[in-house]
Amino acid sequence: MRNQGLFSPFRWFSVFFLLAALVLASLELVRYSRVRATYPPGLIAAGIPIGGLDRQLAAQRILESYATPVELHYNQDVIHLAPAVVDFQIDIETILAVADQQRTQQQFWIGFWDFLWNRSSAHEEVPLRSSYSEDRLRVFLQQEIAQRYDQPPISAMPVVGTVNFQPGQPGTVLDIDGSVRLIENSLRSLTNRTVELPLQRSDPTRPGYQNLQVLLKQTVDLAGFDGLVGIYLYDLQTSQELHFAYLQKQDISVQPVDIAFTASSIMKIPIMVSVFKRLGDQPDPETVKLLGDMIDKSGNEAADWLMDRVIASNRSPLVVGDDMKVIGLENTFLAGYFYEGAPLMEVVNTPANQRTDINTDPDPYSQTTPSDIGMLLEDIYRCADSGGGTLAAAFPGQITQAECQLMIDYLARNKIGVLIEAGVPDGTRVAHKHGWVSYLGIINTVGDAGTVFTPGGNYVLVIFLHHPVQVVWDPASKLVADLSRAVYNYYNLPSQ
Repeated sequence: MRNQGLFSPFRWFSVFFLLAALVLASLELVRYSRVRATYPPGLIAAGIPIGGLDRQLAAQRILESYATPVELHYNQDVIHLAPAVVDFQIDIETILAVADQQRTQQQFWIGFWDFLWNRSSAHEEVPLRSSYSEDRLRVFLQQEIAQRYDQPPISAMPVVGTVNFQPGQPGTVLDIDGSVRLIENSLRSLTNRTVELPLQRSDPTRPGYQNLQVLLKQTVDLAGFDGLVGIYLYDLQTSQELHFAYLQKQDISVQPVDIAFTASSIMKIPIMVSVFKRLGDQPDPETVKLLGDMIDKSGNEAADWLMDRVIASNRSPLVVGDDMKVIGLENTFLAGYFYEGAPLMEVVNTPANQRTDINTDPDPYSQTTPSDIGMLLEDIYRCADSGGGTLAAAFPGQITQAECQLMIDYLARNKIGVLIEAGVPDGTRVAHKHGWVSYLGIINTVGDAGTVFTPGGNYVLVIFLHHPVQVVWDPASKLVADLSRAVYNYYNLPSQ
């Protein structure tokens, strides 16, 4: 009985502490149950810490975090893009379902033990799951940004009173494809909500041919030339064509029928084509010399001898015209030899020389039009460049690519330093043939037809001047050079 009394206080003391421990454990269990009802500490979902939050608060925090607008910079301009505009949506149910799995996957009593000892468990981050409408984003970029902020380039414009052009100004264009990728990443980022929109430089385009036509007419007006000007320009890259006739500030129609001009020595281009059509692979030295003399030296005797030697017909000049008709040039003909007193073999009527509204009194021996001779030069260029085109189709196996290249070489050796050549920088390749006829010291028609090779593009240019009284050489030569310079400047615009 004495021992029972001795240990009784200790028993009560033990019972007290046991009860206290049970009470504390119960309280901690209650606290743990409450904590377990929220997401565990350290858990990150969609980049947002949601530890200690219940499901509703976690969803609210995630949605609010990604609802802030994305800031778009277009140069110095700032545009705010609300995610809802592009139907940006977060799959919150899937995100929280994955988070719920991490909250419940740990056994209750193991989690409680970690809770008592204030130990946190490692958790895998729950990734963002979202979607948006790329179509709506592209519409926004096009309609709300590109249409408002893009700066179109400004084309070069003629300088009034000159044949020069002032430089164009480049523009800026929104790179929509590049913008989509950047904005998509920004919509899904919490830290990078600013996008520097990628822009592309938009280089100024060349002015339209109509602008060039106005400049050429102004050049004629400034020169004070009161005769007829016929111009044919053909772009060898784009196949664009500029063709007009101008008389005393009035347009003269060249459609559907062009205007006939005296061809004079320009006719040696068709003669050259007819000769090469009949020339073998190994022409003799005398024929080669005659070709050179006819083109580089503009020799009339060489032209006559060449026709007799190669075409070898008593109607050789007319054969040249026949060849031109085969390739569709119905206004180009040669009706006699070049030597003085040569008989007119035939009176040739063409659509061009039958016009009654305009008359340049063309030579009955030799005629062409700006468009005819321009198209022939284009045919030679196509043949030399690819072996194809009209010449190859009209004369299969008779005119080769190498022969067409040689034709251009012959024409490029014709160096006179005036007319079209005078309008281009030194060193520019001009494959051309010029022509005029002086009767008792008076010139009524001057022409030059050539292919011009430039850094900004190759083109065919034909210019004829006619005056019923007299074409005065110096101002006429300068006018052709100025017209040529205007065209060259158009193709080789100054940089900004």
